[in-house]
Amino acid sequence: MKSIKITVHGRVQGVGFRYCTKMVADQLNIKGIVKNQSDGSVYIEAQGDPQAVHSFAKKIIASPAPSGRVSNYNIADNKIKNYTSFNVVY
Repeated sequence: MKSIKITVHGRVQGVGFRYCTKMVADQLNIKGIVKNQSDGSVYIEAQGDPQAVHSFAKKIIASPAPSGRVSNYNIADNKIKNYTSFNVVY
């Protein structure tokens, strides 16, 4: 099991980025959360099979939202939490 946290910046709010992120997570059996931040970024916690987590991060950085654009990002290891699904947090 691997767990990471990602903060993405760019055109990532108001373009369906969180919902597209959830779709990618569900396809890869990733558990965690995604939420908008007050500074305009999006924060993600993702955990699952190490290879799936790596694929998830690559897809998110490429921006899963058709009109979204990631200009920069930060990825760091995170502690394992008891997530049972992947959820959009408001």
